[in-house]
Amino acid sequence: MPKVIFQIEGAASVEATCNVGDNLLELARRSNVAIDAPCSGNGSCGKCRVKLVEGNLETIPSRHITEEEFEAGWRLSCNCKVVGDCTVFVPDIASAYQSRMKTADLSSPKEIAIFEQCQTALKESGIEFTNQFRAVTLEMAEPTADDTMPDNERLTWAIQDALGVEKVKIPFAVMTQLAAALRENNFRVCVKGQLQENTFVCMDICAPDDTILVGCAIDIGTTTVTAVLTDLTSGKLLAKGSSGNGQIRFGADVINRIIQSARPGGRKALQDAIVKETLNPILANLCKAAGIKAKSILNLAIGANTTMNHLLVGVDADPVRMDPYIPSFFAWEDLKAGDLKLVANPVAPVTIAPNIGSYVGGDITAGTLATMMWDTDEMTLFIDLGTNGEIVFGNRDFLMSCACSAGPAFEGGDISCGMRATDGAVEAVTIDKDTMEPTMTIVGDAGQKPVGICGSGIIDIISELFRTGIINAKGLFARDGSRVKRDEHGMGRYVLATAEESETGREVSINEVDIDNFIRAKGAIYSGIDTLLQSVDMTPECIEKVYVAGGIGSGINMKNAVNIGMLPDVELEKYQYIGNSSLTGAYAMVMSEQATAKCHEVAANMTYLELSTYPGYMDSFVAACFIPHTDSSLFPNSVQEM
Repeated sequence: MPKVIFQIEGAASVEATCNVGDNLLELARRSNVAIDAPCSGNGSCGKCRVKLVEGNLETIPSRHITEEEFEAGWRLSCNCKVVGDCTVFVPDIASAYQSRMKTADLSSPKEIAIFEQCQTALKESGIEFTNQFRAVTLEMAEPTADDTMPDNERLTWAIQDALGVEKVKIPFAVMTQLAAALRENNFRVCVKGQLQENTFVCMDICAPDDTILVGCAIDIGTTTVTAVLTDLTSGKLLAKGSSGNGQIRFGADVINRIIQSARPGGRKALQDAIVKETLNPILANLCKAAGIKAKSILNLAIGANTTMNHLLVGVDADPVRMDPYIPSFFAWEDLKAGDLKLVANPVAPVTIAPNIGSYVGGDITAGTLATMMWDTDEMTLFIDLGTNGEIVFGNRDFLMSCACSAGPAFEGGDISCGMRATDGAVEAVTIDKDTMEPTMTIVGDAGQKPVGICGSGIIDIISELFRTGIINAKGLFARDGSRVKRDEHGMGRYVLATAEESETGREVSINEVDIDNFIRAKGAIYSGIDTLLQSVDMTPECIEKVYVAGGIGSGINMKNAVNIGMLPDVELEKYQYIGNSSLTGAYAMVMSEQATAKCHEVAANMTYLELSTYPGYMDSFVAACFIPHTDSSLFPNSVQEM
């Protein structure tokens, strides 16, 4: 059997054996080698690049690999079959899904303010920011020959006396540690748990000075996973961290992942990718940063889309993508951290924000909770721009929602030099009309060279290319210059950084295919908004406030987003970027039982509109696939300097 050695940049090599003819990307997946493959190996994205160091691979030619690159050994792993022993180099580039895990600086006032504002707004609406988790320090008489009461009864009586409850439950996971915990602490312990009516459920028994109660709020995005630890008593943030979603090597979008999950062993592989490879390392890192033990995490709340929720708990997600698009569940009761083998207290409840439809999930209900649009008279538009595009419109009287087939363009997917908003990402751009030279803002430290383009940068680039007349309304290049290049077929591209100017030694540019992909993505967003408004017989003039959230970097330039026809042409003062609203909503749920109940109420009262079956949606979509739109009267403020 052939032997393949994966030389992973910045990590130990991995050796794998396989059969002759096995696909190299599939072998990497089986061997847990991270290779970025947004298109899930169908050859369209060109990002699963590896370098053949030794041996041979049977390779199908690809437009993504130039002759020079091929001669240098570069291959697309999805286009390669193993024919014998070989060694391949796997680069660790910033666009790869396994970006370095990050722990945020919680000393930042802006970081703290988002959660404090949510807490204040909920309190003002009458929702108490309280929960039923308690820590009580107990001192019990040690057993003797004359006092032979068993440990569980001794603990039960002490808790009943301290808290005034009628019943005490000691789960199996706690019972197995009871004897040792009592004796190690000379029968003076701290007991942590949850009050359930007149019953106290023991969740942890520890040293008497270990009284902290910790909650964890998690946003599971299709591309990025973010979590915060919070003190369940005070609401203070203890730690925040994020990393790429390990599932992305099975595809950048939910459809590819659902297809992968239906293959033999696929469901477990995808569940392991999110739990073992993503969530548990994040949680372990956060516990270390906060200086706490994992078993101190007593409550968890998760905001995620419908597919991510299915893959997280390991249930069949295939019906989500199949007509009539019926998921296995909208809400899930009585889920415990131990059921998922999460790094947390095994009996800690895990609350999943309820889904609304196959493509509008708990991340949107949690985000809607955080916007407070359910408690205002203002007609509010809420847009979440991530790997998927979801929209909610309404106020305290009604809420309408829909999902757009925008694809992953807003997080750099479907774009040849696209990437997430990590170090090296071009996040903002202006272009000089006369010289065509770009001025860029790049994520990272001073002196960071560009690696690729994230969502906010793509919006800026296309807006600037259109404003300066470099591209026309169809997204085709209309001007030539030093920064505009064309291939042998005449397809144009705009070069932001030459190979010498980039971090990776590869050109950073945007071409007509990229622009067309993005135009279709922005067209899906605008037509979704348009259709949602039409469904309630309203127009953009009715919109009084717009909240924009999602994984598009530090925030998009709203003026540029309007200029290209992605967002309605309303007063810019109405727009507000609110960051990760799903995480903010999950934080509220983990802190407040009333907030959790309100989130379920919001979901139950929200109407889901299936765009694919709505009359006139496709016409609206086609009309929006121009810059800014076929009906220019809808965008009187969109400017193209001639």
